[in-house]
Amino acid sequence: MTDATDTVVTQQLPGAEHWQQLYRYLHEHPELSGAEHETARLVAEELRALPGWEVTERVGGTGVVGVLSNGPGPVIWLRADMDALPVQELTQLEYASRTPGVMHACGHDVHVTALLGTCADLTANPVPGTVVALFQPAEETGAGAQGMIDDGLLDRFPHPRIVLGQHVSPAPAGLVTTKSGPLMAASDSVRVTFNGLGGHASQPQTAVDPLLMAASYVVKLQHLAARQTATANSPVLTAGALHAGTRPNIIADTSEVLLSLRTFSAGVRKRMMAGIERMAQAEAAALGAPQDPKVEFFDPFPVTVNTPGDTERVMATLTAAHLPVMPMSNPITGSEDFGLFGTAAGCPSVFWHIGGIDPAGFTPEDQAHMLEEGALPHDRPSNHSPYFAPDPAVALPTAITTMVTAARSELTRD
Repeated sequence: MTDATDTVVTQQLPGAEHWQQLYRYLHEHPELSGAEHETARLVAEELRALPGWEVTERVGGTGVVGVLSNGPGPVIWLRADMDALPVQELTQLEYASRTPGVMHACGHDVHVTALLGTCADLTANPVPGTVVALFQPAEETGAGAQGMIDDGLLDRFPHPRIVLGQHVSPAPAGLVTTKSGPLMAASDSVRVTFNGLGGHASQPQTAVDPLLMAASYVVKLQHLAARQTATANSPVLTAGALHAGTRPNIIADTSEVLLSLRTFSAGVRKRMMAGIERMAQAEAAALGAPQDPKVEFFDPFPVTVNTPGDTERVMATLTAAHLPVMPMSNPITGSEDFGLFGTAAGCPSVFWHIGGIDPAGFTPEDQAHMLEEGALPHDRPSNHSPYFAPDPAVALPTAITTMVTAARSELTRD
């Protein structure tokens, strides 16, 4: 990897100012999963303004698909996700979200703008073959890719030879990180509801406290990942929320724990899910709950797997184009539904992460950490943080250049 200060893509892209303005608009107007109506409308409008693109809206809900056919040649799919998160933005940017409690905290606004910029480049400088641009809704809930597939994506549009996708990260702009094989974890959300017996806080002996069950349960769950399912790529289990009660002097009837489970193999996933249920049952029994707890698993994501061989070829192409590529030694515990497209189509898929932060903010120590540990520094806002703020001046040139380079290479490959 070259020095971080050398990784900014300085190429002047056609329509650069337009993409900056478009990004700011999208960032100011985020929309939650499945409700990306204005984003989808804008995407369709932008695509229709480009000569040669056939545009289909409402694919899998709010999804948009654009097709550019330039005669015989390969068919490639390029994907960007569109949804935002239920996060209150705290960046204080002049173009911060105008929608209370909703924010593009994962950088999907970068993805949408970059894919539109890629489409514009491929229109202005055509290559034989067919490009299918997928603007996907509801990635954050894990429902969007499957929703588009279930809506006849493979029957309605040209079948791909390969699917390409990318995701912005809090790394120096210009840097590309990925690996062959398992890249990102499978994910399951879990809701555990404990049933107790409400009462007065002054007489806890007359009640069965579900809040106490939930609190004890959350602490004990850490043993499940650390001691009972340790593997080379260990699972991650995080408690994201605990809800119970309404007043200091009232013992509640029920409590709810929300968990996020990340795994890299079907066997470990099965053991973790069984352990989550077993420990909930044991906690309820230990405190004398009047009813068994209810354990629900929802919003599943599959493991994201980069196809060996194809991944190395795409990364070699980016390296030859003087884009710094940092191979990852370990998969990421974050999750994506991108891989469902390649699986459904029975074709290779390659996904990578691109830096979106001004390299001037990275010290030599940061760079050493990235090289030695294959990981990003921990002292800066990351995806899903209310402070996460890719710098569009460097993130968009990085994202557009990377996707254009990969797409052109795959279209011209024998």
